[in-house]
Amino acid sequence: MNNPVSIGLVGDYDPTVPAHQAIPLALNQAGDELGIEVRAEWLPTEHITAPSQFLKFDALWCVPATPYRSMEGALFAIRHARENGVPFLGTCGGFQHAVIEYARNVLNWQDAEHAESTPDATRAVITPLQCALVEVNDTVRLFSGTKLATAYAASETSEGYRCRYGINPEFQAALVAGPLRASADDHSEEIRAIELDGHPFFVATLFQPERAALKHERAPLIVAFVKAASQINLFAPADVQ
Repeated sequence: MNNPVSIGLVGDYDPTVPAHQAIPLALNQAGDELGIEVRAEWLPTEHITAPSQFLKFDALWCVPATPYRSMEGALFAIRHARENGVPFLGTCGGFQHAVIEYARNVLNWQDAEHAESTPDATRAVITPLQCALVEVNDTVRLFSGTKLATAYAASETSEGYRCRYGINPEFQAALVAGPLRASADDHSEEIRAIELDGHPFFVATLFQPERAALKHERAPLIVAFVKAASQINLFAPADVQ
């Protein structure tokens, strides 16, 4: 029998947030499909201070609802996943902070900021979208050859959003020149997902794929994420909790 998969949810739980309601449902649905028990635990961002806090998790998911109580806590978790080959999913705010973490720690843009928390930043890599995507569904175009397209086995999908911020077009080309790259856009040709080459699973989306679970629909990306976590988990002793 497969070991249980343990997912750390990086974010500040709020029962009124639809995505937070959807996440446990989406994980359970994915586990049922794969025949894997999925255990999820919230990691409040202000409590994230040391790598040892991640040892019991097979994967990390940086979840929606920003600003986080501690941006530094969220960035610390994302960096840990990126540098240590830990399967990672970022949705909505998780996407935005994955971009910031990469800008600061890979591109060495130490002044990279989020306009939501630092509106006067000189290098805001995340800025307001031209058209806010709040409680809307839109078509997302999935780029061939990406983990995202493989997860959906399709070239496009319709996804739900609750988002006002995305990648600043001024910095977009440098941010996704590699190994971080765009993996989806929409009709506006604005980036809606990214992934990291050379990593077992590092995918982030501006949309919220977990919302499918609220409609009792399959969430292919969540299935792919749990599967990636389970493959890492295969190498763990069966009695490790």
